[in-house]
Amino acid sequence: MKKAKRKPASRVAKRDNLATDDVLPHYDFSAGVRGKYVARYREGTNVVLLDPDVAKRFPDAAAVNRALRVLADAADEAKPKSRSRRRTA
Repeated sequence: MKKAKRKPASRVAKRDNLATDDVLPHYDFSAGVRGKYVARYREGTNVVLLDPDVAKRFPDAAAVNRALRVLADAADEAKPKSRSRRRTA
């Protein structure tokens, strides 16, 4: 059985360099603003993926938020309230 021929490493490296390092002349970044979206990026994201059967019950994000608020309120009310004991001298 013959071994498959590979492309020379230098040829692959040249192709990868061209794709990542060279900017074509018709791209104009002179009006670009450095760091324009960095603050928004640093805030992160809070994306939650719902299972399909759960997503069918909620038509939009507002419905999900309403349901979660009701659930959170019910959980808060179900918690036993802490009693503050005062020590007497």
